[in-house]
Amino acid sequence: MLMFSRFVFALAVAPFFPTIVSAQPTPDFYSGKVVNLHVGYTVGGGYDVYARLLARYIGKHIPGQPTVTVNNMPGAGSLRLANWIYSAAPADGTAFGTIGRGIPFDQLLGRPGIQFESQRFTWIGSMNDEVSVCVSMASSGVKSFDELKHKPLIVGAAGAGNDADVFARVINTILGTKMQIITAYPGGNEVVLAMERGEIEGRCGWSWSSIKAGHPSWLSEKKIHVLVQLGLNKHSDLSDVPLITELAKTDHDRRSLALVFARQSLGRPFLGPPGIPKERAAILRSAFMKTLAENDLRNEGDRRQIELVPISGEQVENIINKVFSETTPELAKSVGALLLEK
Repeated sequence: MLMFSRFVFALAVAPFFPTIVSAQPTPDFYSGKVVNLHVGYTVGGGYDVYARLLARYIGKHIPGQPTVTVNNMPGAGSLRLANWIYSAAPADGTAFGTIGRGIPFDQLLGRPGIQFESQRFTWIGSMNDEVSVCVSMASSGVKSFDELKHKPLIVGAAGAGNDADVFARVINTILGTKMQIITAYPGGNEVVLAMERGEIEGRCGWSWSSIKAGHPSWLSEKKIHVLVQLGLNKHSDLSDVPLITELAKTDHDRRSLALVFARQSLGRPFLGPPGIPKERAAILRSAFMKTLAENDLRNEGDRRQIELVPISGEQVENIINKVFSETTPELAKSVGALLLEK
């Protein structure tokens, strides 16, 4: 009876809401549309590689099979794109993007320039659960993490506030290393080129998956030394490389490092603006997971040594909510002050 009453009410009010009644059903919404996938970094870096891999396959898993295009919007370690997605991107389900995995926590830690609320984004999923590393070029003379405490190492980052900048500063302060950080590079690809040219001597906050995919010869030819793992858990490839949280001397230091490196669990996150209609958000989330399960994509990933550990939009959302709810104001303040130090 209740369902019948609602049906009668819907018929009764329909003439007064023509735009609602005439709106396209969601399954047909994407037909003939272009979906823009935005990347917060320059072409050729790790985030760009993952985004372009996703873009090649996801369109056929969205009802209506829209065209998916990739657009790069670098700036401030992807903060520029995060702000744009939150406030200016169309919220109809035709725009989403990928940003640095640490950006969602910058609001919690008080980073200047934040123009969003992380928990209000439409989280679509992540393509991997990342472990990053600090590396030194073999020519630098730094071969182990302990040597970083006695020898300076010039490392590069894609802008102030980028993971490579944040991680190096945190490690310097908490663990007493002597890394000198250059933040003049627009993207990770440019950081790598600077390493090749000898402008800098290493990078602290480089995804292990990106190294394996983009520079396997640097590993086989021993052009770099992997000094430490940055994450909450060790990577199976790196059992002999120390984990950053294992190096903490006090419980406060360990909890501080854990808060900083919680972002690694987000890996390669994809998000849309707040307010995407729920049914379209569900379509994008479903298409994302179906795409990551597709044999063709996974085979390409294997060929290119691109790690794929899909995390659903709901899981990403839960990770962010958990960090926000469990971080005390005191810890957020102390870690935030640490990150903002220069």
